[in-house]
Amino acid sequence: MNFVAALSEAAEKNLRVLEDQIAPAIGEDPFIFEACAPLFKGGKRLRPMLFLLCANCKTSTPPEKTMPLAVALELIHTASLVHDDIIDTSKTRRGVETANSKYGAQIAVLTGDYLFAKAFQLVAENNYDAQVTSTLSKLVKNLCVGEIMQDRRLFQIPTLEEYYTQINLKTAIFLSSCCRLGGIVAKTDAGEIENLAAYGTGLGLAFQITDDLLDFFGDEKVTGKPRGGDLKSGVITLPVIRALETSKKSSELREIVTGGGSVDEAIKIILETDAVGWCTARAKAHIESALVNLPFTLKTSVTLALEQIASFVVDRTR
Repeated sequence: MNFVAALSEAAEKNLRVLEDQIAPAIGEDPFIFEACAPLFKGGKRLRPMLFLLCANCKTSTPPEKTMPLAVALELIHTASLVHDDIIDTSKTRRGVETANSKYGAQIAVLTGDYLFAKAFQLVAENNYDAQVTSTLSKLVKNLCVGEIMQDRRLFQIPTLEEYYTQINLKTAIFLSSCCRLGGIVAKTDAGEIENLAAYGTGLGLAFQITDDLLDFFGDEKVTGKPRGGDLKSGVITLPVIRALETSKKSSELREIVTGGGSVDEAIKIILETDAVGWCTARAKAHIESALVNLPFTLKTSVTLALEQIASFVVDRTR
């Protein structure tokens, strides 16, 4: 299922405008543009689109009030991917060579730092209020905490609670922040902002669980990433946690995932358990929680788009 196809007419125009503004935002230096431009090819633009939908949830907010922040959110997301790829020593992302593979870790680190700085420059130059800058600062802080937590626990089996803490920091808080920022810019009331943020949290948890399943069972040609990449890097995710609890080969699986063993053997063991169905059910439960939190006061077109995005998140193949 294609993400753009999941969007209603309420979102399509904003998406086109967003795409036109990303390239100029990183075009100040020819080399930096060359390093950054491939990072923006492909991708779902989920985060800025959530923001744009929520920013227009009741009345139309002028593009000059929304687009700089939408672009900033995509820059922050891409910066986090650049740094992720360095930590994971990933060779490809979205089907193209990663910055660290092409230019080395030093240039890649600086490229990610540049994207973070550029995002905050856009926010500062467009006079967003303190709520916006505070939310963005907390977002970047939480991304870093989540990444540090993950890196310190490589090849260690997390508890279910630890797993959820980590994916909340790395993924759910980002989507929640995008929805929160949309509500802030739209000047909705505090209760509605919290409901939008709760929608984003449920969406983010479901998104990451689905991502964890795709890491094992997705088509590499579609995902653009090698199968079992997380496991090879020492990142132990929900399908493994569930399989370890239920498999008769739990000790064998434990040895594989803590010692960097065969991904194919791990997948075989996982498939012998209920892990895939169990994880899918959890993702769908988070989606249901997200939808319950949608305020009844939103424009019908925006509600429809947010519902379509929720369906996309659990049905996606990339």
